[in-house]
Amino acid sequence: MVLAALILGVSVAAAQDAAKPAPAQPGFFGTIKGWWDQTADTWNAGVNSAQKRFENLGHDAGAVARSTVDTAKDAADAVARLPNTGMVRGHEKCKAAPNGAPDCVAAAVALCKGKGFDGGSSLDMTTAEVCPAQVYLSGRSSGEGCHTETFVSRALCK
Repeated sequence: MVLAALILGVSVAAAQDAAKPAPAQPGFFGTIKGWWDQTADTWNAGVNSAQKRFENLGHDAGAVARSTVDTAKDAADAVARLPNTGMVRGHEKCKAAPNGAPDCVAAAVALCKGKGFDGGSSLDMTTAEVCPAQVYLSGRSSGEGCHTETFVSRALCK
């Protein structure tokens, strides 16, 4: 009887194992879903990588900007410590040199002398196109009668 119960138990277990379905092969839609999941994972990894690189770029740009500002401040401080020197702002027109180019050296000296210094050199210049009023009133921004003028807007004076 024990032997019969043992044989019956083994045959029931074998029947249950035989009744389990084999793992299904993915069909057309299963293959598409797998491909889509893999593509989404790859896309997400790429986006995350780009985001990290962008964050690092922003951090690096900020560090460079801080360094540049600090360097500019140091240079301005060094100029300010030079004896009898200074940077001045103004609007001195550069006259035309014999070759037709603007002579901004003379304009920088004039700007510095106007601020009480003996002389200087230009640091920054501004160029503007100057036209008669008729040109502007006709709706144009340039044309006949217009010419370019250059001004010294900052100078290092001594």
